[in-house]
Amino acid sequence: MSNKPIGNQWKTLDSDLNRISQFEYATAYVARPLVAPGIALAFIVVAALVGAVFFGQTPVSLVVVFAAAFGAYMAINIGANDVANNMGPAVGAKALTMGGAILIAAVFESAGALLAGGDVVSTISKGIIDPGGMQSARMFIWAMMAALISSALWVNLATWIGAPVSTTHSVVGGVMGAGIAAAGFGAVNWPTMGAIAASWVISPLLGGAIAAGFLALIKEKIIYQEDKIAAARRWVPVLVAVMTGAFAAYLALKGFKRIIKIDMGLALLIGLGLGVVAYFITKPLIHRQSEGLENRNKSLKTLFGLPLVISAALLSFAHGANDVANAVGPLAAIVHATEFGNFSAKVAIPTWVMVIGAFGISFGLFLFGPKLIRMVGSQITKLNPMRAYCVALSAAITVIVASWLGLPVSSTHIAVGGVFGVGFFREWHMERRLRRMSANPTVKRIAPEERRRRKLVRRSHFMTIIAAWVITVPAAALMSGMIFLALSAAVGAS
Repeated sequence: MSNKPIGNQWKTLDSDLNRISQFEYATAYVARPLVAPGIALAFIVVAALVGAVFFGQTPVSLVVVFAAAFGAYMAINIGANDVANNMGPAVGAKALTMGGAILIAAVFESAGALLAGGDVVSTISKGIIDPGGMQSARMFIWAMMAALISSALWVNLATWIGAPVSTTHSVVGGVMGAGIAAAGFGAVNWPTMGAIAASWVISPLLGGAIAAGFLALIKEKIIYQEDKIAAARRWVPVLVAVMTGAFAAYLALKGFKRIIKIDMGLALLIGLGLGVVAYFITKPLIHRQSEGLENRNKSLKTLFGLPLVISAALLSFAHGANDVANAVGPLAAIVHATEFGNFSAKVAIPTWVMVIGAFGISFGLFLFGPKLIRMVGSQITKLNPMRAYCVALSAAITVIVASWLGLPVSSTHIAVGGVFGVGFFREWHMERRLRRMSANPTVKRIAPEERRRRKLVRRSHFMTIIAAWVITVPAAALMSGMIFLALSAAVGAS
């Protein structure tokens, strides 16, 4: 007798196989969103193990282990949120693909952190609290731990809702909240906090104004010229020279503190010299690249593509050199206080701490960065290579101006402010042209309702981002104070 399945048996077998296949598809669909958090968790565990390796021989090594884990968590959140501001405009302008942006940012952020990152960081984030107000090194450790946890949680929440916020300001709020909970309101340096609060307003406005100014220059001198290619040959090398000079001065002033201390005057001279060199190198290159191009705006985009990519890479390097140290500052403070049993205004950042910061940023950018990159690059306002270049250029110049004025600014606020500046300038420019057209009786008038509909900056994103900026410091401070009180109650630190 034959054992082969016949008739209904074949149908039953096919039905069972189909159910198994659907179950596998469902399992893969459910598991896909868990891959990125799983990789992030694995990196956090590795960071904790690194902390255990370096402090395994001390009785208080568990504190460093937890601090290393939360430091890695903070670095991941910086990669997910902060770095998007540098790469978003280039991706939105289609000068870079998402994969290319992530690769460039990961390499240059890590290089900036490890090669040019400051080896000394203020453990109390630019003098926000007085360490003398702390009763013991143990209380100081819990205050820094609370600041680290709260700032990381706040940046994570902001990334989840799609709001680019300043990780530096998150750390500032966390340190302030923990300081108040530990030693009262008198421990806070309120003049410093006032300067930081002023930077919330000044840095995005300055970044937006400079970006809008450069866009106006490009429109007037290149886009609206009869011979666009000839105008581009004349002005693009000038703009590249300005970008080179600005970044050279920025990196000389801020990025190489570990190697040499450079004052503002010398930094500006370095920037001027390298800017002139860049002009004479770029001029023949742009002339060669523009040969055969049609006399239209689309051709101009190709001339701005490479300078935009280079500026995005330099922004990432500068961000890695400066902001990573601020982010891992609380971790460095905890390591110092644990190792030496005291706390000071400045401590050296151990290499392994900077490595955690650098690699954490790369993981965060790769795993969670695309959401914010898309938001900054294309969902606030439409960007092309010229507009995105204005944003990158304004970021470097604004930091130089703010450093000269002695203002603590946020790279996030400057970059996003530049995007808003470009968008609002385009709105104003379009409205002005519509008014001129309306004055011409031969041109069909556009209804006021239609003009209101043609807004070039999405107001919903604008309000969300401004609200997130305003509440970053108080929210991080409140969370930090509550976490400090909880830690103190749990371990009897107070």
